[in-house]
Amino acid sequence: MTHSPEEKLHRDFNAGKISRRGFMRRAAALGIAAQAPLFLGAAHAQTTSAAEYDYIVIGAGSAGCAVAARLSEDPANKVLVLEAGPADTNQYIHIPATFPLLFKTELDWDYTSEPQTKLDGGTLYMPRGKMFGGCSSMNAMIYQRGHSSTYDAWGASNAGWSYADLLPLFLKSEGNTRGVSDVHGADGPLSVTDLNDPNPISLAMVKGAGEAGYALNSDFNDGDQTGFGMYQVTQKNGHRASAAVSYLHPAIEAGRLTAQAEAMVQRIETTEGRATGVTFVADGSEHTATARKEIILSGGSFNSPQILMLSGIGPKAQLEEHGITVVHDLPGVGQNLQEHYMMPVVYTCTQKISLTQAGTEEQGALFAQGKGLLTSNIGEAGGFLTINPDSPAPDLQFHFCPGYFVLDGAGNPTDGSDGMTILPSLVQSKGTGSVELVSGDPNVKPKVNPNVFQNDADYDILIQGVKIAREIFAAPALDELRGEEVLPGPAVQSDADLKAYINKYIQTIYHPVGTCKMGDDDMAVVDHELRVHGINGLRVADASIMPSIINANTNAQSIMIGEKCADLIRSA
Repeated sequence: MTHSPEEKLHRDFNAGKISRRGFMRRAAALGIAAQAPLFLGAAHAQTTSAAEYDYIVIGAGSAGCAVAARLSEDPANKVLVLEAGPADTNQYIHIPATFPLLFKTELDWDYTSEPQTKLDGGTLYMPRGKMFGGCSSMNAMIYQRGHSSTYDAWGASNAGWSYADLLPLFLKSEGNTRGVSDVHGADGPLSVTDLNDPNPISLAMVKGAGEAGYALNSDFNDGDQTGFGMYQVTQKNGHRASAAVSYLHPAIEAGRLTAQAEAMVQRIETTEGRATGVTFVADGSEHTATARKEIILSGGSFNSPQILMLSGIGPKAQLEEHGITVVHDLPGVGQNLQEHYMMPVVYTCTQKISLTQAGTEEQGALFAQGKGLLTSNIGEAGGFLTINPDSPAPDLQFHFCPGYFVLDGAGNPTDGSDGMTILPSLVQSKGTGSVELVSGDPNVKPKVNPNVFQNDADYDILIQGVKIAREIFAAPALDELRGEEVLPGPAVQSDADLKAYINKYIQTIYHPVGTCKMGDDDMAVVDHELRVHGINGLRVADASIMPSIINANTNAQSIMIGEKCADLIRSA
């Protein structure tokens, strides 16, 4: 059979015989207006590894997409992004309300914590996005920067990391539909907006918070977090605006970088104390890509320390235990893990307007117009309060959900009833945990121990949160919506009973940070320019570098860290 030049070109590309850049060159030489796929799958791993790059970014998550796209803006830079998961083609990624359907699928790293002492051996589910966009492709899209005091604490020992230093980077990344102001940007790649179609339940909850005597807040990112209101979200026209949508895809479509999906990193190669390449497995074979300038590790707070340790960079005793040659003894790798935690206060809803109704044909038609229940980010509203008077920033956050959200959604009632949930959320715990290797095999997940409720005072904050949630549900604004209390249930009233309830229904908020912390002390992993201590040509850029956890949702900060890393590299 004779194939046309265009058919042969596509066949060679799909077989991985030529790169995307090679495809475009041959298409131009043949005079063919042909469009290669915008990302490379496992079959292209050999053509990817055959080339040298200036920069290799490990992980196409929130920070990785940002740093890669920014570095690729210089046409002199040849940039490669390696992502363990596939491209973000699954429709549930882009429909905001369906992100829980991605949990425990091939698009989720699907971590489970070690048994927790304070939970009588219970474990916590800890999802992590495994696709283009990483966790920004499966989170609740809430745009929060957090309190300035945390950044100022970072900046006290890390030059360039105070809130005043970082605000310009937030503004640079932000494309806020409210327009430009001293605290918001409007021209950045990340679409930040008010919900297109907020649920009446969420609006009633916010009104109820005001009726219960709490302040209302129309902008949690203007320097004053306290109060309740609707959250802004990373959406565009009712669809998810992930870091992949906002940063990575425009760079791919412009031909500025190479994005290799389905590439499982094995280790970072080092020569005489310098990072020189990345070895990865794709399509069943091992490949090594070479970096002429730098490697940026953006695997997230679980995978970044794992990859460092697999590369011989980490606590010496732990590396030797698993037969890994020690390249650099760095004891802080995998330590200092911090998280946020929440649990549900749930009522039935007397009207059929909750997210239970999101699966109808009518809602599908509304979504096509950027409206309806499917545009919900699930955590549509909420607020912040300070319970501990000694806390420098609010220590209790609330997430208002116009539907059921129990135990990551896995505990939701299945009887078709309508419900509504307020999730009191612990956001200033000082407890720390760890990420440790189980094996020298990259395919074996590391051991994650968040050490929940290391401090008993954390219970007091959540117990107060339950009481406040009940106050809000009892407000007149919810009279026409409020059914029966499902959880904790009317019988659960004493602090002791509420503590037992919290232990049973606690979950993470999917905000792990800190395991490659920034600083200059003995347990720091990177310096203030995100360079790994003791290794040249290697930086970490993701939430793992946070010395202490922000008191709010962590996606905006992860993207900012990617922006910061790109600036640091360009100014080096």
